[in-house]
Amino acid sequence: MRVYAIKRVLGIIPTIFVIISISFAMLHLAPGDPFSSERPIPPEVRANLEAKYGLDKAPVIQYFNYVGRLLHGDLGLSIFYKDYTVTEYIFKSLPISITLGGLAMILALSLGITVGVLAALFKNTYIDYTLMGIAIIGISIPLFVIGPLLQYVFALKLGLLPTSGWLSSINGWSAVILPVVTLAFIYFAEIARITRGSMLEVLKSDYIRTARAKGLSTRAVVVRHTLKGGLLPIVSFLGPTMASILTGSIVIEQIFRVPGIGRYFVESALHRDYFLLLGIVVVYASLLVVFNLIVDLLYVFLDPRIDYK
Repeated sequence: MRVYAIKRVLGIIPTIFVIISISFAMLHLAPGDPFSSERPIPPEVRANLEAKYGLDKAPVIQYFNYVGRLLHGDLGLSIFYKDYTVTEYIFKSLPISITLGGLAMILALSLGITVGVLAALFKNTYIDYTLMGIAIIGISIPLFVIGPLLQYVFALKLGLLPTSGWLSSINGWSAVILPVVTLAFIYFAEIARITRGSMLEVLKSDYIRTARAKGLSTRAVVVRHTLKGGLLPIVSFLGPTMASILTGSIVIEQIFRVPGIGRYFVESALHRDYFLLLGIVVVYASLLVVFNLIVDLLYVFLDPRIDYK
């Protein structure tokens, strides 16, 4: 187990550098540059700007210079934003996205697992049909429709919650509710459906029938035996999902004006801010491979039959 974990940790480094290399190449192959705009700038001004950011060198040299700075923890200067470095922008916005994603994940897991277990226990009843109907709605309707719909109902019509903002605004925690619920809705639906299917499979197992034959109550069978085995597909689902939801949804942050990392991702792509965009890609890639590693290690605790040797 320990040897496997060390190998996987060492394997994270080349994976991230492959992602960085591909992203760097795609940015430089795309037409245009950070200084292209509707109003052309004088050649001498362009030359000075390119020299300032090291863009006057060949792409290969730019790549090795960037990797060298990255190894020292320097993500470079933002081209579009002038006040801070890329590292400062990321560390300023990333905690907000993590808070949004973390709360959404807790809500999605709590409701999704509960709904999935209930649907499995009451299979082919009105409870099952109702709960799975809600889950299908969550999967079918995209976030950019759910968000404005909740804004219209709870903010504009009922006046219960603010339309946008975050914790730093005058609305406080009430500003968090709508974006968290919107972001959690689609993941709640997926988790509920996966949990139901997994629970139904586990309930058919021989050891579950044996547990019931021994006279254990339904609650004991579900909590002690069924739920643990039924969570394995959920853990697999959460591997790539955790990185996505914890960094926040780009769509949600735009709809609810949440000052997270998603806003900088969109604006850096629009303005061809090479270094800020690459820095955000590094963050996403790092989170993705780390969470996949955590998921693989969790398998051992949930299923003793799995052994990494």
